[in-house]
Amino acid sequence: MDNLSDLNENKALLQKAHEVLSNSYSPYSNFKVAAAILTQSGKIFTGVNIENLSYPAGICAERCAMSKAISEGEKIFKKIAVVSSANTFTYPCGICRQFMSEFMNNDSEIILSDNDIIKVFKFSEIMPYAFDSDF
Repeated sequence: MDNLSDLNENKALLQKAHEVLSNSYSPYSNFKVAAAILTQSGKIFTGVNIENLSYPAGICAERCAMSKAISEGEKIFKKIAVVSSANTFTYPCGICRQFMSEFMNNDSEIILSDNDIIKVFKFSEIMPYAFDSDF
């Protein structure tokens, strides 16, 4: 894929994430996060953070989107875009990165934006040492 196609694909994923941002259920932190994930087969799934008064029971937007895709039979992810109500670069948390490591390869992309600039990282750049059971 050429750079222009990549840029358009990345912008489209960011747009999809922005479209669902208002669906976030975040009454405790007031920090809305949304994600849009592109599967290897070309399907796009979105997700938002869903908080709970019992904080550990909540789920991040990235894992929400991935869980929706996995429940529909998609298990290989090409890219994920993440946006937030803070309009700043919002990186996936450690739990999300570890979760992603099961379904993304080192060349899968993480796309972030502050509404002006788009940053693209290879998964291997943000999670160089994922936990692995190959002891």
